Amino acid sequence: MPIEHDAPRGRRTAGLVLALMAATMLTACAAPHENKPTLEATPLSAAILPPTTALTLAQTRAADGRAHTLAVVAQVGGAVQALDLTVLGAPLDADMLDALAAVDETRLAEALASPGAAKVYTLSSLLPAGGVSTRHLASGTNFPEHAEETSVSSVFNFPKFGPASGPYTTVRNLPGDILDYEVEICLRMDRDVRSLADFDAARKGFFLCGDFSERATMLRLLDPKNVASGRGFTDAKSRPDYYPTGPFLIVPRDWRAFVRTERIITRVNDKVRQDGRGGDMTLDFRQLTDKALREHGKRFPYHGQEVTLLDGPVIPKGSAVMSGTPEGVIFSPPGKGDIARGVASYIFTGGWLRGQAPMKCVLDSYIRHELASGRYLKGGDTVRHESSSMGALEVKVVEPRPRGE
Repeated sequence: MPIEHDAPRGRRTAGLVLALMAATMLTACAAPHENKPTLEATPLSAAILPPTTALTLAQTRAADGRAHTLAVVAQVGGAVQALDLTVLGAPLDADMLDALAAVDETRLAEALASPGAAKVYTLSSLLPAGGVSTRHLASGTNFPEHAEETSVSSVFNFPKFGPASGPYTTVRNLPGDILDYEVEICLRMDRDVRSLADFDAARKGFFLCGDFSERATMLRLLDPKNVASGRGFTDAKSRPDYYPTGPFLIVPRDWRAFVRTERIITRVNDKVRQDGRGGDMTLDFRQLTDKALREHGKRFPYHGQEVTLLDGPVIPKGSAVMSGTPEGVIFSPPGKGDIARGVASYIFTGGWLRGQAPMKCVLDSYIRHELASGRYLKGGDTVRHESSSMGALEVKVVEPRPRGE
């Protein structure tokens, strides 16, 4: 009789042992994560667009501390040649799009055609092209190859918070972070946009931006059954130093043609890791705007509370609409080996006895493994985003100093 009572227990134990052995074998056979982007054969060729195609704006702060809007005509190395639009009537300390609107187009065209009218400004003296807004409309998996590498099948939006930092800046990698990069094309407009008619009528300015992500936070908060819900992305992407922007604001004559051909890349320590063009976007900026206005009341967790996608059915003047990123980020979702490793942890640590959710155990195991992998950004790395005509930005990854140093 005692043998009969022990038999089910023995079968359960044997089953657990077999499961552990299978999980261990799968883990041992798992291939390491590495997203390999498709790169264009020719190197990126960056240039200032001619005024007949687009105006290139920038801002600098004068000795009196006031912001002057510039029309950039050329770039040579670490400096640009530009016209100060204040001499043509542009107000000081104005948003670049407002400053441009205050200038007579005929006078501007004559000034741009006048040789010798431009002055030299260093790139390091230029202010962030992202403006002053701290609430932005971000887009997820809007490039097909990035959707494939992250196993998400649809485009989604989420709110992102944070100020724009400039073209030469830093990002902190805190203990426990899994820090990742993304390069994007960003758009901001000269008015509140409540409809597609507003979008069509708006003057549009495009700029290069980065979108850093802390993947451990994202994994802990996301909905694994519906990643496209966007849950977890706002917290993971809204730290104060997670939104670097380039030096130039491009106002194209034909925004669709500009976006279609604009090329953006990411280099990490001089190795190209992302390479894409705006024409690869699944939804263009007009479609992203339409989607966001229709879904403006969708709710997202942020700092333990809930926020809506937009603060009402409007994209405010100056708020960025972000394109999403091409393939080539560091992050990949857990694969078979990662799941097997998590199952092994679930069994070996007795998570099944404590009533721990299996998925949480898998994600915790995956986060620990990714932290130990050394694949992600770390102190001393340099992330450089470049573009065809929106300029470049460079971000140094820094580690916090231990206490007492």
